[in-house]
Amino acid sequence: MAAISRWLVDPSRNPLARIHMNTISRRLRYYGLRHDDLFDPMYDLDIKEALNRLPREIVDSRNQRLKRAMDLSMKHEYLPEHLQVKKERAEREALGALPLYQRTIP
Repeated sequence: MAAISRWLVDPSRNPLARIHMNTISRRLRYYGLRHDDLFDPMYDLDIKEALNRLPREIVDSRNQRLKRAMDLSMKHEYLPEHLQVKKERAEREALGALPLYQRTIP
């Protein structure tokens, strides 16, 4: 059962998961958001702890992205293309993070 559930959510194996991931990524870019911005610290204590361990500048930029996305959503507008997030994966790897689907739980 676990193998089936891993296959369902792994975009490198399941073409439908890849299509879903690309669609979500495209819609997030319209508002200048990243995938990690969707995690709610009030819902999950692990996310809250991770945000507490991040440098203050990164947390502030995350909060700014969320505020800007809410403002754009209320105005029914999209972020101009030159401001949209394009290289989230490269930036994530530069910070030393593993790709989204290669993370392990210790």
